[in-house]
Amino acid sequence: MTSMTALETFVAEGISTGNVRTWLLDNIIPLVLLAVALLLLWLGGGKGDNAGVMRRLAGVVIALAIIGLAVSGAGVNVGQWIAGLFTG
Repeated sequence: MTSMTALETFVAEGISTGNVRTWLLDNIIPLVLLAVALLLLWLGGGKGDNAGVMRRLAGVVIALAIIGLAVSGAGVNVGQWIAGLFTG
């Protein structure tokens, strides 16, 4: 009977992915960033290939900027700004 009331509660409230999205943003993304940073330092820094590390780091920074635009929803504003440059 308890599981039935829990199911009824879920159905009444509606199921959403808001909590999953929040958990991913709060936990997974920082862990992935830490892993990438450690790999960059371990692979490139140990051999003295500092230029290679910086090239990879630039790619990571660009990827983070794209993720930041996608997650925050600011991509729409950037697109409108770029379109405004061409349309006047």
